[in-house]
Amino acid sequence: MNFPILSSLILLPIIGSFFILFIKSTNKDNPSIKLLALFIGFANFLLSLYLWYQFDSSTHEFQFVENRKWLIGLVNYKIGVDGISILFILLTTLIILLCIISVNQNIKYRIKEFLISVLLMESLMIGVFCSLDLVIFYLFFEGGLIPMFLIIGIWGGERRVYSAFKFFLYTLLGSVLMLIAIISIYWITGTTDFVEIYEQGINVKYQKLLWLAFFSSFAVKTPMWPFHTWLPDAHVEAPTAGSVILAAILLKMAGYGFIRFSLGLFPNASEYFVPFVFLLSLIAIIYTSLVALMQEDMKKLIAYSSVAHMGFVTLGIFTFTQQGIEGSIIQMISHGLVSAALFLCVGVLYDRMHTRLIDKYGGIVSIMPRYAVVFMIFTLGAVGLPGTSGFIGEFLILIGTFQKNFLVAAIASLGIILAAAYMLWLYKRLFFGEIFNSDLKKMIDLNYSEIFILWTLGVLTVFFGFYPDPLLNTIEISVNNLIEVYNLNIQQTNIK
Repeated sequence: MNFPILSSLILLPIIGSFFILFIKSTNKDNPSIKLLALFIGFANFLLSLYLWYQFDSSTHEFQFVENRKWLIGLVNYKIGVDGISILFILLTTLIILLCIISVNQNIKYRIKEFLISVLLMESLMIGVFCSLDLVIFYLFFEGGLIPMFLIIGIWGGERRVYSAFKFFLYTLLGSVLMLIAIISIYWITGTTDFVEIYEQGINVKYQKLLWLAFFSSFAVKTPMWPFHTWLPDAHVEAPTAGSVILAAILLKMAGYGFIRFSLGLFPNASEYFVPFVFLLSLIAIIYTSLVALMQEDMKKLIAYSSVAHMGFVTLGIFTFTQQGIEGSIIQMISHGLVSAALFLCVGVLYDRMHTRLIDKYGGIVSIMPRYAVVFMIFTLGAVGLPGTSGFIGEFLILIGTFQKNFLVAAIASLGIILAAAYMLWLYKRLFFGEIFNSDLKKMIDLNYSEIFILWTLGVLTVFFGFYPDPLLNTIEISVNNLIEVYNLNIQQTNIK
């Protein structure tokens, strides 16, 4: 394809933001701002679907590659996609489009600036998933901190400034070590081109320190225990759309980084640190699930559940099995859909009652039956019920983990039981029982835009639960090649 489709996906939201910037905003807000943002989001989503349509899933090679010299010839602007990265681009464009649609309900002031921040966020996140140069990856990876910092700090809750700075400093601190590692890789290999480094390999004696440097960044953003403490604060204070982007996409950038860089560039170090990753993943799954059971704030409960679900993701990645890694990718896509929907569901109640405390609700199934149905779909998706996308991801991860370590898999399985406990208990407290709060009776059921957003996510959650082949067929060859190269590197090291 001669058309630079990846650069178009990155640049279109930036160009759109530039035009939105010059649209005059009134006190009641200008509807043309929302329409233009919606057009940009929809156009980018269609472009990502066309990218998927043109993608050849029968090869592991990077496709749609663009390579241009930049930064005095030392660093190239090199981007491309394979079966692992393309699904995350699709997830990004879909979630951003739905966030733009939801703006009418969730954002009451400075809508123009908010939409600009969201569109810039989209560009930077897409850049992360298609970067084939370590410096370019780092710039996109860290650039996303700025618009998310603004989204939390300007449009967040009462403690928004504290939460925004905590989010920014936590993630930036970990990434400084990754920058040092990237400079070290350039010194060792003479390039920052990911494909060249991947083909020539990195000397085993450097891998452990470099792995730890990358881990420091990815572990904070995943977030793994005990680096997760910024996440509940950020989720609680962020506006609904901010929480959706944070949970559905931002956390996935680190999971993608583990697969692409930790396994791809440092296979021997990854093998060495398997017990360490397994331990942190198990703690995340069990401990944060128990913490979720104790929460009285809906957003905090879902935030802690995200830590537990990402614990399954890191567990599957470091099994180094076809099922484990494929399950981790499917789990990230599923969690992107389900967590986005759950945060949007919380936003529906907050817009009507202005509280997220669970004990302020009860018996609303009789008042909002349509809302109760969609919330149940996503509750079951979070639990991993067969017939939902959550089941496919967790099932494959556990199969891969059982192959690697029976005891670890058995302990991780307890997380599924705990997920059922906190999610079904949440549903019971919200929807069943007596209506003791008279204000609840004034609530109205889902409006048309809310129905469209939630049913879009609901249909995808169920569709991929029954028919995951489109996802599995896309990633299979790329994951298989990753594992083959990984095993070959380990065997060569053992021979030496």
